[in-house]
Amino acid sequence: MIGEHRYRLTTTWTGDRGTGTSGYREYDRAVTIAVDGKPDLLASADRPFRGDPHRWNPEDMLLAALSECHLLSYLHACVTAGVVVVAYRDTATGLMREDGRGGGAFAEVVLHPEVVVADASMADAAQAAHAQAHDWCFIASSVNFPVRHEATVTVRP
Repeated sequence: MIGEHRYRLTTTWTGDRGTGTSGYREYDRAVTIAVDGKPDLLASADRPFRGDPHRWNPEDMLLAALSECHLLSYLHACVTAGVVVVAYRDTATGLMREDGRGGGAFAEVVLHPEVVVADASMADAAQAAHAQAHDWCFIASSVNFPVRHEATVTVRP
C-alpha cells in the first residue's frame, strides 16, 4: 500500500492560572491532546521544565511512539517470517541532552524488547525480524538520532 496518510489532532493549553504567561513561573504547563473518537491525553512539560510529572510529556510520547511503532512493525515482520509471537514487552530508554542554550535533542533511544515465541525453531527468525521491523518503522525512519534495539527472545515454556 503506497500512499499518503494524514493525521490530525488538537493540542489545547489549559494552564492559564488567571494571568496568562505574565511570568515564567506564573502559568501551568497543562495541555490536553485530542483526536476525534479517542480519549483525551493529558500532557505537560517534563518535571525539570516545570511540568506535572503525572502527565505525559513530549519526551515520553516520542519514546512511546518509537516503542509502539517497532512493536507493530515487528509483529508484522514475524507474521511474514512465520514466527508466532505469544508475548512482547519493551522497556524503552531514551537519552536527551540539553545544549545549554535553552534547547537540546535526543542523542539516542534504545528499545529492549522481550519477545516470547511459540517454538524454539522460531527463535533465530524472531531475533532477525527486529532488523526488518526497524527498517519498516515510520517513526524510527523519521528521527535524526539512532534508534537501537537490544532484544531478547525466549520460547514459551
